[in-house]
Amino acid sequence: MTDSLPAPTFRIGRVPVHGDALLAPMDGFSDWPFRSICRSLGSAMSYTEFIKDQYLVRAFKHMLPRMRFDAAERPVAIQIYGDDPEMIVQAALKVQTLQPDVIDINMGCPARTVIHRGAGVGLMRTPLKVARLFRRLSRELEVPVTGKIRIGWEDCRSYKLIARIVEENGGAAIAVHGRTKEQGYGGEADWDVIAEVVQAVRIPVIGNGDVRTPADIGRMKAHTGCPAVMIGRAAVGNPWIFSRLERSQVSTRMVREMVHLHISRAMEFYGPEKGLYLFRKHAMQYMKLQRMPRLQRIAIIQQTDPQRFLELLDQAWLTPETASPD
Repeated sequence: MTDSLPAPTFRIGRVPVHGDALLAPMDGFSDWPFRSICRSLGSAMSYTEFIKDQYLVRAFKHMLPRMRFDAAERPVAIQIYGDDPEMIVQAALKVQTLQPDVIDINMGCPARTVIHRGAGVGLMRTPLKVARLFRRLSRELEVPVTGKIRIGWEDCRSYKLIARIVEENGGAAIAVHGRTKEQGYGGEADWDVIAEVVQAVRIPVIGNGDVRTPADIGRMKAHTGCPAVMIGRAAVGNPWIFSRLERSQVSTRMVREMVHLHISRAMEFYGPEKGLYLFRKHAMQYMKLQRMPRLQRIAIIQQTDPQRFLELLDQAWLTPETASPD
């Protein structure tokens, strides 16, 4: 007699999610190399970087690398952004052919290049459009559709209204970043807002904002009542947060091994030159975990040869000034 599977932490529609900490979708960071690492360390599911609806409709094949995922990453959500419900629906139907577990709509990005056309958090100013969009998506898609929002704008804090609209029009879950558009990614996240959304809807609410340590995961859940949290910037350079390790518990050896793994996946995915170039932003964060003179850090990050980059990094971490106990 085989053992039964453990009960999921929560469900997104029919999709079971085992775990209460998820890597947040982050433009420029949530690519396959980083997602796959975080998933292996305990992230409960994977979200792709957001992709513009028009690109998916008009250049789908060109966008395929951004949507690559492995079976081990499931459940996987592919995130779309746009402002035209018809275009978003067309994009979602194309994305569905890749058989993701979830399709997520970005309604929280505060970047000017996104909101100037009414997308991202710009959608939170148009509740009727959001209602039409989720009604169409939930009717036409075979996979669950979810949304990611934030508080809204300082003069339009529409988070509870939008959350209810998502639920009433077939949305299966909603993630809430506890900041306004004007805050961007600064200031303090308002966890009370997330708690209000938990009370306002019956679908799962995923909390996001200021989860920086393993202890913060439990604190946000206790404060808000949400079943799970999203972790974004705090996971960059520190994917061990999904294994509930404090930074002080991450040894030099663990960091070195992770850098080698991460850069190898980046080069496999993008090719050696582009892979190293795109890995640099991660390398800067990994290096912050260990003491290292500024000039030495600069010399490493300026390397264009992957092998030399790793050699210099290994040498730096083996010196007495930078090494930490294994």
